[in-house]
Amino acid sequence: MLAIHRFLPYILMLVFSLGSTREISNVDESLSKIFPNAQIEVKNIALSQDQLINIEKVTGVKLNSKVLTWYIAKKGNRIIGYAYVDKHKVRTKPETVLYAIDPQGRILVIEVLAFNEPLEYMPEENWLKNFQGKTLDKDELKIKRDIPNITGATITAKAITDNTRKVLGIWQVLFGGRK
Repeated sequence: MLAIHRFLPYILMLVFSLGSTREISNVDESLSKIFPNAQIEVKNIALSQDQLINIEKVTGVKLNSKVLTWYIAKKGNRIIGYAYVDKHKVRTKPETVLYAIDPQGRILVIEVLAFNEPLEYMPEENWLKNFQGKTLDKDELKIKRDIPNITGATITAKAITDNTRKVLGIWQVLFGGRK
């Protein structure tokens, strides 16, 4: 019985860490900081087969779902931005990333909302700023080309970069040309 009491804290730590998510921020808080005083419209979109093929062709990244949720930020009737929350695996565990895009299709902000890998692999805010202003039309969005690698976190860097291309491709197919 004494041995169980000695190891109980470690057992509980292990049990709770297996199912836990390290939430860093939530979508509503992030959107209100990125688009202050804006009305946020939530739009669920079911992609057609043609849209799906077009997005994958443009980005070189496979989509895992045909149903997507976008956030459209408006002031009055004017769209001031778009946002998309992408959940993907980095190594073996998920990360949740918010991508905010301006009406011209440029990245405004990329913010990590939840990260379940070891924290030393999490990208720093300064590295995420490398994406600001990037578009699918003008930038390759490739690691070691126009986006620097993260030493010791190459898989994380590649996941965020690939998913930035994916999100911009989805934006381009769904909203490109609409202002």
